[in-house]
Formats: sequence, C-alpha cells, structure tokens
Amino acid sequence: MLTEMTVKQAKARDKIYRLSDQGGLYLEITTTGNKYWRYKYRISDGLTRKEKRLALGVYPEVGLKEARERHREAHALVSAGTDPNLSKKEEKRSVKRASLNTFGRIGQDWFDTQSPTWSETHRVRQRRLFGTDLLALHSWKVGDIKAPDLLKVLRVVEARGALETARRTNQVAGQIFDHAIALGMAEVNPALGIKKALKKPVTKHHAAILDPEKLAVFLRTVDGYHGSTIVRVALEVMPLLLVRPGELRHMEWEELFLDEGKWLIPASKTKRNRDHFVPLASQVVNLLRELKAVTGGGLYVFPSARGGARPMSENAVLYALRGLGITKDEATPHGFRATARTLMEEQLGLRSDLIEHQLSHIVRDATGEAYNRTKFFPERIRLMQRWADYLDDLKAGGGFTPNNVSIFRREA
Repeated sequence: MLTEMTVKQAKARDKIYRLSDQGGLYLEITTTGNKYWRYKYRISDGLTRKEKRLALGVYPEVGLKEARERHREAHALVSAGTDPNLSKKEEKRSVKRASLNTFGRIGQDWFDTQSPTWSETHRVRQRRLFGTDLLALHSWKVGDIKAPDLLKVLRVVEARGALETARRTNQVAGQIFDHAIALGMAEVNPALGIKKALKKPVTKHHAAILDPEKLAVFLRTVDGYHGSTIVRVALEVMPLLLVRPGELRHMEWEELFLDEGKWLIPASKTKRNRDHFVPLASQVVNLLRELKAVTGGGLYVFPSARGGARPMSENAVLYALRGLGITKDEATPHGFRATARTLMEEQLGLRSDLIEHQLSHIVRDATGEAYNRTKFFPERIRLMQRWADYLDDLKAGGGFTPNNVSIFRREA
C-alpha cells in the first residue's frame, strides 16, 4: 500500500511507471513528473469481462486519502455491475442538461427560433424585455420558477411606473415557458396566472386632430417650420401617408417606386409582419423628389443627423412639433392615423374597408379570408390622392374661415 510520503517523493523516470495501492487503485507517473490516479477494473459487457481504467484525479490536487475515497465509490459501482466510466459520462451529461435548462438558455433558444419572422422594431422590443426586464430569472432552472417568483420580477417593472411594459414582459415570459414545455423542460406555465395580479395600465390614446379647422391650422403651422429639409419633409408627408412613425423613419430609397407612385414596406418592418403597399399621392412624390436631392445618395430617406447609416431619431419630429408650439395633448406623429381614419369617413365619405386596408389593418372578405396586400390597390390610389387633395384644400382655407391666430401657439 502507498503512503503519503511515497506518493510525494515519486520522481519521473525514462518511462511511465505505476505505484500500486490496493484493489486496482494505482498512481501513474509520467516522464515529465505528472502524477495521475487510476483505477483498473474489469466489468462484464454481457459476453466477456473487459479490463478498463477510470481516471480519479491528478496529484497533488487529489491526495491519497481522496483518491482512495473515489476508488471506493467506483469499486462499489463495479461490484453492483455498473461501469463507473459510463456513470461518470452520464453525470457530466446531467450537469450539462441542467445548465441548458435555465430560463436564460431556453429564452435565448425561443428568441433565436421566433425572431427571424419579426419586424425589426418588434425584435428590438422583445430582446429588451427578455434581456433586461427578465434578466433576474436567467440563471434559474426553468422548472423551479413559480408564479410568485415571476410576479416579484414584474413588480420591479411596475415600481418604475411601466405598467404596460410589465404586461408585455409577462407575455414574453409566458412564451418562453411555453417553449420550455414544448422542449420537455417544464410542465407548467406560471405566467398564465399572473395577468390578474398585475396592475392595469390606463389606456391612453395618441393625441389626434379630429376637427378640420384645427387640422388646417396645423398644416399652415407646419409651413412655418424653418429647420432642416429632412425634418420639414417628414412633417409634411406625415399626415399624407397613414403609416406608423417607425415605418416612416425607416423608409429606404430602394423601397420607393416614385415613377409608379408607390412605396413597398417589407414585412420585416411592419407590425403584422407582412408586406404593405402604400400609394403615394402626387404631393408626396413631389416632396420625396425634392428630398432625394439631399439624401438620395444614402440608404434612408430620412437619415439621422448624426450619420446616414441610421434612420432619423423618433424624437426629431416630436421636437419639431413642440418647437412649433404643438403640445403632446394636441397632436402626435402616431395620432395622424386616427386623424385620417376619422376625417376620411366623416368629411369625405370614403369607404371604411379601403381606409382600414391603407392603415395596414386586417380586413377580411365575406368568407372570412384576409385580403392580400394588393387588394383594391387602384381604389386605394384614388383614396390617397383624394386625401392629399383634401388636405391641400384645407390648408388653403377651403370650406370654412379659419382663425387668424394659431391654436397651437402659446401666447407669450
């Protein structure tokens, strides 16, 4: 049997040699002086008994006493007919499975699986909710997370006043738990019972101008903007296009067909992840041709003031509106969709289904099928031109006598 002193004083030789202890346990010394604990044993594979070896550690990290303890455990497995090498491999696989069974790992797999079909805006938002607001759960085993654990994380989001974000964060968590269930790594979705425990956000509608006279004053107020050409054109086309502010900011020159009077917003940029055709009235085409002389050499129609590689900031138009004296309670970029929807019907008597098409909402036919992206395109061309002409008429004072003082400007 070996002693601590024998093990410590063992020196390297010209060839690898072994010092035996007991029961198949031995110390292997290499020509460089490294010392490895090994266990030689025989195990039946059902037909024959094969000789195998099991690595038990490296000296001096593993001393004689610990090597004997590891040998004892391995010998007990052999005596029970279990191969310790196979047991060791299974243990490693279990540890690996446990590391892959975390909320963070499964959440990343969910994101990688689903995100290719999302718009860029949706992808960024979901990444933020998963990567930031749910970060506290990333190291947890997904099956160990209970409803109170998730609610505690969501309460942190609520505490900063982001009630709608808390609701969306819970939705993301629910999708990740569903993904875990599908992978066989969880059995229940704790997010399902959370919804009623969350604080309800107060629904706020985007401020919109719904009075024709006020809209006329707004249009004339925009004419008084003396900032950059890029922001001025954005302000002018915003009421004409009926698109979401993010879609306008991310407009690219290659998406425009000015000679044909249309803009194709690719599915990756839309809220509903489907291509959307936007007819361009002659007024819009003229404004974009004017802007092309300024930004036509770059990617974006409305590039950032900090460089053409990025689109214009979402605050650029907001700041311009505020600079014109238009408050957040009077008008917002997104609110012009509601402006168009209301006045197109009430003032122009235009068909509601065409308007909904143009707003990129889902419109179904009599059979319940959603219309495709080009449905009623000729009619929508006429609708958008009619709307643009109506706005020109309003700005010129047609139909009423406008107030001489801008209702958007605050008195000094």
